[in-house]
Amino acid sequence: MTKRVEKAVEKFSKGFNCSQSVFSAFAPPLGILERHALRIAAGFGGGMGRLQEVCGAVTGAFMVIGARNGNTEAADTVRKGKTYEEVRAFEKRFRKLHGTILCRELLGLDLNTDEGQKQFKEKNLSGTVCSECVRDAAKILDETVFEK
Repeated sequence: MTKRVEKAVEKFSKGFNCSQSVFSAFAPPLGILERHALRIAAGFGGGMGRLQEVCGAVTGAFMVIGARNGNTEAADTVRKGKTYEEVRAFEKRFRKLHGTILCRELLGLDLNTDEGQKQFKEKNLSGTVCSECVRDAAKILDETVFEK
């Protein structure tokens, strides 16, 4: 594992959400202060505010891709296109590993119910499924976006 992958996994193990963990591990090399990255990504955990939509590790990775390649001029369609291309390539690799990018499908339960929360804890899904998603998202970023 690279230092960035280790850092993402460590952040997650300390209690930061999946999106915060991925985005903050890659933020400093992009000129973004870690504390700013943690704040920006705070609402994306649990599939965006625990809505269980797109996995927070995936949205954190999308933020990294945008921070690295995104366009700053509306007319810069080349950078915009490159960003979208890298987002789609990331999604394809993540989906190949996990079968989906949706939090609810990755976990197989509803985090917004008492029963879902109980099962999440009993099955240690944070320590298994979620931490694996964080690790894999960071690893994909390292192998694709940061290897170029």
